[in-house]
Amino acid sequence: MEKLVNIIGAGLAGSEAAWQLAKRGVKVRLFDMKPYKFSPAHKNEHFAELVCSNSLRSDDSAHNAVGLMHEEMRRFGSLIMLSADACRVPAGGALAVDREGFAKAVSEKLRSCENIEIIAEEITEFPAADAPLTIIATGPLTSSDFIKAILRKIENKSLSFYDAIAPVIYKESIDFSKAWYQSRYDKGDKFDYINCPLTEEQYYNFVDELLKAEKMPFHDFEEPNYFDGCLPIEVMAERGRDTLLFGPMKPVGLTNPNSAQKPYAVVQLRQDNKEDTLRNIVGFQTKLKYGEQERIFRMIPGLENAEFARLGGIHKNTFICSPMLLDEFLRLKNQPNVMFAGQISGCEGYVESANVGMVAGYYASCLINGKLPTVPPATTATGAMQVHLHDATADYQPMNINFGLFPTVQGEITANGKFRKIKGMDRKEVYCRRALYDFEKWLEQVNAD
Repeated sequence: MEKLVNIIGAGLAGSEAAWQLAKRGVKVRLFDMKPYKFSPAHKNEHFAELVCSNSLRSDDSAHNAVGLMHEEMRRFGSLIMLSADACRVPAGGALAVDREGFAKAVSEKLRSCENIEIIAEEITEFPAADAPLTIIATGPLTSSDFIKAILRKIENKSLSFYDAIAPVIYKESIDFSKAWYQSRYDKGDKFDYINCPLTEEQYYNFVDELLKAEKMPFHDFEEPNYFDGCLPIEVMAERGRDTLLFGPMKPVGLTNPNSAQKPYAVVQLRQDNKEDTLRNIVGFQTKLKYGEQERIFRMIPGLENAEFARLGGIHKNTFICSPMLLDEFLRLKNQPNVMFAGQISGCEGYVESANVGMVAGYYASCLINGKLPTVPPATTATGAMQVHLHDATADYQPMNINFGLFPTVQGEITANGKFRKIKGMDRKEVYCRRALYDFEKWLEQVNAD
């Protein structure tokens, strides 16, 4: 019987998955609604459209997590990286591309591949249980009809339509001479929350800066229809200068061990990953411009030198709760002939989307041949993103690749056999060296599959 995989969606994830399958000799039917129908964010008939020439971000593979992911994908034989490198334009240390040329290059490679059949059709029904293995890679702007089909399959739960993200900070950058661990009224584990106190003057200065800060504009296809349970921090402030004192910055149930002075307001940070290297600022979902976020949130005592793993944002999105719904090979637990890849699975960003599509294509090629895939090590950027997709947290949110998702490195053994504690930029170099070494070892296993 002919080995065949269906892929729904020819964005970066679907295009990459199709390429990985096809080059391994698997027949692919790639479904995309272009040119029959366009999403609000898409403008031309090519696949893998980008909204910005700099969407692929930093290319520094020695110090930057997304640059490291670029390098891992290059070594894996990624179509997206092959096309990006061919269409590169000057941008310093960033991987910027000619967007039209990039999308055209990806599309031409897929259309000319004999193992890939392109079908211009909008899919509106969920794959049947007896359908061929299918990868759903429809992205954050999945069509409304297909969203309804997915919802019916997952019983109307765990599909988000609105992506409200609070900033995430590296815990090691928090100043604990000002901040402290404590849950309100000492409920639960005291380490659940880190608290940053503000005086009355500091609070009102903070609010004033929020009120005059520049905000990111919404896209034409987005409407700022907020709901009260997820208001941006600046919108709450607009409702009254004291509003935050009764919301995310209320000071009740907390005692500052660093000062006899009772806090006028408190900012709390909640654990964001299992290793507790990342902390998100509770209730601080925001539409502020990135530079404004860094400037204003560093006004908070204890966060003056905060290093951000992710900045906040609010935009239209569609993603499933992967830790609840998918197995370790990205298959739907209650229907394993269906896989999810790309942003709909809960990664954030074009590079991450392509990376998950790359892994999904590899997984599918193994599964269709009756083999169990080898999961990438968590020490690599590719593996760390896979861990995020299976890391069940109370508030699962899409995430860009960042070093907070990697297993922690405290130090390394020097050439003379001594232990050297590492931090800051040195730690990032160690993460990258370790990742590429482990990635090569994993790649040897992949090539043997």
